[in-house]
Amino acid sequence: MAKKRPQTKAKRPQLDDAEVPVVGAREPCPCGSGRRYKACHGRTAAQATTALVQRPFEGLPGECDWVALRELVPAATVGLTLRDGLPEGVPSVTLATVLPMAWPALRRDDGSVLLGLQNDTASGDISRDLADTLARALTADPGTPVQGRRAPADGPRLQDLLAPEGPFEPEVHSGFEFWVPDPDNATPDVTASLERANAAAIPTVRLQSVDAAYWCETPDKNHLRWVMPHEEERLLDALARLHAAGRSSLGEGTRLVGSFRAHGLTVPVWDLPSEITAQDIEKPAAEFAERLTEALAADAPLTHDERRARGGLTNRQVTLS
Repeated sequence: MAKKRPQTKAKRPQLDDAEVPVVGAREPCPCGSGRRYKACHGRTAAQATTALVQRPFEGLPGECDWVALRELVPAATVGLTLRDGLPEGVPSVTLATVLPMAWPALRRDDGSVLLGLQNDTASGDISRDLADTLARALTADPGTPVQGRRAPADGPRLQDLLAPEGPFEPEVHSGFEFWVPDPDNATPDVTASLERANAAAIPTVRLQSVDAAYWCETPDKNHLRWVMPHEEERLLDALARLHAAGRSSLGEGTRLVGSFRAHGLTVPVWDLPSEITAQDIEKPAAEFAERLTEALAADAPLTHDERRARGGLTNRQVTLS
């Protein structure tokens, strides 16, 4: 029998990582490795889009309010300023906590854009997903919603699209009527969604005396939830110093009960008696801010009582994101 001649495989041209296009997960990787895309460059792409960004709003004006609107506030809006100005035909861009039908974004009939903040996102970087939705909303046909998708791993982030300076001043609403210019002529689906959202909304007020602090009313008691920009360990030490000294409350009947951890920031929470309104808590909050500044500046080791107070605070800490 004649001997079989050894077969040789032609070498495929190897591509740089940046040149490899995206293909189906089970298709051969375009780089020429002979492996499926999901086991080759697709793995790198997947890791890039699922890696969690701990502080997605870092560097944006009003980072603490971004976190509050994402996690704590039912109904609020704030005007956004684009780095390169508004495109032709887009009179305004507004960030909203929630949009009707849970749409990620909406291009209104007049060309204005509403961007929803509290939607689920497909990757680990909320900023990149929101930027992708915003970019598509700016070019969407007027009168149409924008659906969510996984943003490209190399796509822009909000920090790339929004102006780095300027005010970020949320307006908190009692309901979601801001969804539609004329609620009486809204479609049945939008009307039903509006009624459900209004029924579930917790009355919330943003304090004026301090930044990113939100009073809210619940049936049994009221609360103050205050998003703070300080480094977590340093903030917890400062809160522990105040708590051990009996200076962590906001007045008679109020109590610091713990904190949330959300998007890389810490959110202390106080229980308030049901009769205490947002206006009542303005002055105590401003006075607490002064005490906190002093405690943050302290660098002495924590005492036994302060360490015990810190342990109690951390044991009651909940991570939202």
